[in-house]
Amino acid sequence: MAVLGIIAEFNPFHNGHLHLIQRAHQQEHFSATVIVMSGNFLQRGEAALCNKWSRTAMALKAGADLVIELPFCFAVRSAYYFARGAIQLLQRTGVVSHLAFGSESGNLEELQNLADYLVDESPAYQECLRKHLATGISFASARSLALQSLLPDPKLKHLLLMPNNILALEYLHVLAEEQSAIKPITIMRQGTGYHSTELGPLASASAIRSCLLDKADREYLVETMPLTSLHRLEHEILAGRAPISMNALEQSILLKLRCSSAQELAEIYEVTEGLENRILQGANLYGTLEELKHYIKSKRYSLARINRTLLYILLDVQARQIAAFDELGPNYLHILGFSTQGQKILQEIKDKTNLPVLNRGSNVKKLHQDKSDPLTQAMLDLDIRSTDIYTLLYPNPRERRGGQDFTTSPVRIP
Repeated sequence: MAVLGIIAEFNPFHNGHLHLIQRAHQQEHFSATVIVMSGNFLQRGEAALCNKWSRTAMALKAGADLVIELPFCFAVRSAYYFARGAIQLLQRTGVVSHLAFGSESGNLEELQNLADYLVDESPAYQECLRKHLATGISFASARSLALQSLLPDPKLKHLLLMPNNILALEYLHVLAEEQSAIKPITIMRQGTGYHSTELGPLASASAIRSCLLDKADREYLVETMPLTSLHRLEHEILAGRAPISMNALEQSILLKLRCSSAQELAEIYEVTEGLENRILQGANLYGTLEELKHYIKSKRYSLARINRTLLYILLDVQARQIAAFDELGPNYLHILGFSTQGQKILQEIKDKTNLPVLNRGSNVKKLHQDKSDPLTQAMLDLDIRSTDIYTLLYPNPRERRGGQDFTTSPVRIP
C-alpha cells in the first residue's frame, strides 16, 4: 500500500499546495496523504499567520488525511535540519512510502545529480567550502559557491539559486544519508516566485500574508486559495486569532535581551563567534525589532538566521539541548488532525511505530508530565512553550489562554 508524505508549513494553504497534492496523486495511486507540518513558528523563524490547528483544517479540507506536528526543535531550523527532522518523522510513522515536494526544476534526475555532491562531500568540495567560509559569508552561501565551482554541468548551477530547489536538494540529501526507503517525487512549482507579492490564482504564500497583514481588500484573496481555506482563515480572523505578525513579539524579545547577560546568550543555539555582544549592543541601541535585526545582519548572518536566533533566545533554546535533540530525532507523533481515511492510517501507525502517538490533549499532558524520559519531555516542552507564547499574539485577548496543547483536540474532517 502506497502512502504519500508531504512536508509543509501551509502558511496559509493555497492553490499551489493543492496543485502539489493533486499532481502527486496523478503519478501514483496513494491510499492516504500524511502531512508533517510545522507548528506555530516556522523554518525562517517567523510566527505562522494562523495557528497550527486552523492550518491543519485547511489541509484536511483540501485532501490531506493526517497531519502530524513537526517539533519546534526541527521546524525552526536551517533547511538541512528542517528536512532531516521531518523525514525522520515520516519514516518513524512506519507507513509512508513516498515523499512529494515542489521545486522550480521539476526534474528529479537533475536534482538528484546535484544532491549527490552534498552526500559525497569530496575533499575538493570540503576544501572549497572552507575557503568560502573563511571570507565571512553564511554557510548556505559558501556551500552554493563551492558547488558551483565544482559542478561539471553548467546547467546545474542555476538550480542553486532557487528557494524550492534548495529545500528539494536537502530532502534528497537526507533521504540518501538516512538510507531511507521512501521514494521521492518532485512537482514543478507553478505561478509566481517564492518571495513575490503579486496576487493571482497561483500567488505565493508571501503575497497572501502581505495582503492580510497590510489590511488590503481581502476580496483579492478569493482566487489565491481554495474556498475552504479562505473560509477557515476568515473564521480565525473573526475569532481574533489571526492574522499574526512576528513584530507582535517585538517588546517581548527586546525585554528578554535587556534582561540577559552575554554569558547567558552565549549558551543559546546559533549564538557563536561573539554574536552575543553584537546582539546586546543592538538591543540597547534600538527600540524596534526591525532596527535590531538590521544592526545584527551581516554577510555571515542572514535575516532568516537572525529571526531564528532571536526566537531561540526568547524560548531559551540552548546549543547543548539542540545537539541532544538532533541525536535523538523526533520522539513522538503529535496528531493535529485527521480525516476518516486518516483515522484508519493512524491505527496502522499505532501498530507499527515505537513512538508515543499523541492524539488527544490529555496524551500531550501525560507525556509532558512523564519524567522518565527527560529529553523527550524537554522536546515536547519546547512545543508547548512555543504555543503558549504564540497564543499571546492573538488580536483578541480572550483567546490568549495558555496550555492549549493540553485542551485542543485534533481536527476531524469526515
